[in-house]
Amino acid sequence: MQIRNVNLNDTDNFIDMQLRLDRETDFMMYEPGERKTDRDRVENLLRSAEDGGNLLLVLEDKDKLWGFLSAQRGNPNRIHHSAYIVTGICKDYRRMGIGKAFFQELDKWAVLNRIKRLELTVICANEAAVNLYEKSGFVKEGIKKNSMLVNGQLTDEFYMAKLME
Repeated sequence: MQIRNVNLNDTDNFIDMQLRLDRETDFMMYEPGERKTDRDRVENLLRSAEDGGNLLLVLEDKDKLWGFLSAQRGNPNRIHHSAYIVTGICKDYRRMGIGKAFFQELDKWAVLNRIKRLELTVICANEAAVNLYEKSGFVKEGIKKNSMLVNGQLTDEFYMAKLME
């Protein structure tokens, strides 16, 4: 099992992992079967990480991908110092320290790339993720009320951020 930077050879495996995550949890953006498996879109995402502008870490085990952490840097000059974080770990790999390891690598990348602000949103009921983010230095900045409709229920999200020194 290893955490590593993504590469273009991971495209199909990355799509499979995203579809698996959609089926396994209600805490991701897409419902099962909703995600478009546009290979070009995924290749562009992977290429933007390979080129160094953004970060995309993956968890690989047994020749498959089981988790990821993405940090997408702001493009305009006024927000180029910030990055938006998305992460997901498949259920069989949770509670093994992988999230903590992802966020330690994120911090290293942020320092090297002069990122001053890391930000994310998380469903308020996702207590495990909120705890991970808080242990990683993120703080709640607000609540995004009724931001998602999950299983027919309106759900709130926390806005969270970490300011880097």
